[in-house]
Amino acid sequence: MSRLSLANLRKMKVAQEKIAVLTAYDASFSHLLEQSGVDVILVGDSLGMVIQGQESTLPVSVNDMIYHTANVVRGSEKVFVVADMPFMSYANIDLALLNAARLMAEGGAHMVKLEGGKTVLPAVRELTARGIPVCGHLGLLPQSVHRVGGYHVQGRESQVAQQITEDALDLQSAGADMLVLECVPASLAKSITEQLRIPVIGIGAGKDCDGQVLVLYDMLGITSGKRPRFSHDFLAEAGHIPAAVSLYVQSVKNGQFPGPEQQY
Repeated sequence: MSRLSLANLRKMKVAQEKIAVLTAYDASFSHLLEQSGVDVILVGDSLGMVIQGQESTLPVSVNDMIYHTANVVRGSEKVFVVADMPFMSYANIDLALLNAARLMAEGGAHMVKLEGGKTVLPAVRELTARGIPVCGHLGLLPQSVHRVGGYHVQGRESQVAQQITEDALDLQSAGADMLVLECVPASLAKSITEQLRIPVIGIGAGKDCDGQVLVLYDMLGITSGKRPRFSHDFLAEAGHIPAAVSLYVQSVKNGQFPGPEQQY
């Protein structure tokens, strides 16, 4: 059984077939998500909050990411696995190369994800030149939460929206093969998705992205504290976990999720 590849994901974008993405952090959930039709698993540094009980993603280490990524890869056979590069693990090109190589060689990741625009372009160019697939991340950047003063929608002002659009195009030009847009207005996400050749995955970015991603525990309604507005409790609707994941995949694929209440 062959794994889904970047070529497959690009074909899905061209065919306008929605890409269903969820986070996972262990082998059991990885297997369940794959069996339920998820296309891509993101091993997110969100594990700092939902697994470790941290207040943010910032304390997550490269070793944490390698450990959880390896578990997810071992639990799956065909999904494409993306691993977050944690806070300050790509602060310069040498660090980016070292840590991305470890996530792929030791963790088994098929792609690494970096947050940011212009500041990460040199790292993206170097990583992709050396054959390491890169996913960009724009909009709300959880690793920069203290600088921006909390978890807020990004891109409502025209100047900021233009900067996000320019950053998206620059990331693509630098070699990025995929992009995550988080917490941006649906109209902005639609415009960027239409301009890019690479798949665009939204989280709180409206229904017109090429795919959708949610944190698994948000989607199951079991995250402690307030659930993000852009999420939906599929477990309450479906009754048990496998059915909830299948319902999420179906809702993404047929365009029912996200609805108007989950976008900005």
